[in-house]
Order: sequence, then C-alpha cells, then structure tokens
Amino acid sequence: MEEVSAEAAAMATGAGAGGAEGATMKVVAAVDASEESLHALSWALDNVVRPHPGASVVVLHVQHHADHFAYPVAGHGLQYVPPTAVDSVRKTHEENSRRVVSVALDLCRQKQASATAAVVEGDAKEAICRAVEDMHADLLVLGSRGLGMIKRALLGSVSDYLAHHACCPVLIVKPPNKAHHK
Repeated sequence: MEEVSAEAAAMATGAGAGGAEGATMKVVAAVDASEESLHALSWALDNVVRPHPGASVVVLHVQHHADHFAYPVAGHGLQYVPPTAVDSVRKTHEENSRRVVSVALDLCRQKQASATAAVVEGDAKEAICRAVEDMHADLLVLGSRGLGMIKRALLGSVSDYLAHHACCPVLIVKPPNKAHHK
C-alpha cells in the first residue's frame, strides 16, 4: 500500500497530473464507511471548498494492516496466522477501501468538486496524522460518530486524538441532529 499513498501524496501536493497547482488551500477529508464521514465530506465541500475555488481536495481512507488478525492456539498464548487468511483479509480490506473511496469521489463529482484519493495503511489516528503532514494539508475534515463520554473514554476517539495531534487545523463535523428532522 505504500506505493499508493506515496503516489496519492504526490498528486495531492500538485506534483501529479491530477493535483491542483497553485491551490490556495489543501483540504484532506478522512472517510470511512460511515454516514458521518460522508456527511462531513459533503459539509466541507459545500462550506469550505465551494467558497475557495482554488482549493484542492484529497479523500483519505485508512485501512487496517491485514496481519493484525490472528487465531489463538489453544491454551498456549501463541498465535497462528495461516498465509491464506492474511491474503484473504488483505483482499477484503482492499475491496472495502476501493468501495469507500469510490463513494466519496462520487460525492465530490456530484458536488462538482475535483478530488484525488489516498489510501494509507495502519492505525487510523497515526496514519491520518502522518498523511496530513506528508501532504502539507491546510485543513483536515472528519466526521464525528457522536460517542458519549463513557464510550469515548473506553474506545478512544479518533477525532479527539487528531484535534490534539494533527499538524493542521481540524474541522470535526457533527452528525446531523435527527431530532431536527422530525
């Protein structure tokens, strides 16, 4: 996956054929398969990118390492990972990543915004931090799943981590309040 992210980073910085040279702002939108991330992308396209015609958009997706999946061996604390299982998991992750990126890029096209895509591998928090730094992003846009305090404390929060550790400003778009739609 490293070649894809390096190529995408080159395009995002304007070095590739698809990069927006002379862009005034580089917006990186982190997306996953959730409605919240697509809502954040849509909101950013309408409220950040549209008012800045020279802005470039990079749709960023993080996929987990395929080798993080292992089967316990009875009672010994050892783990065995059959090579076919790792290949199968890797292919599934790649298909899911293509699907997520495709949906996000379709949304960009619907809103008449030009965008490039980058897929990186690793832990979401660290991979997004590295990617926005490598891409020299001016703004990182994320969706919020709206976890409560207890769930956020137990599960951690990608948006909270990135708000404190990303090298650029972070815009966290909350999900639409469903109570307002009734």
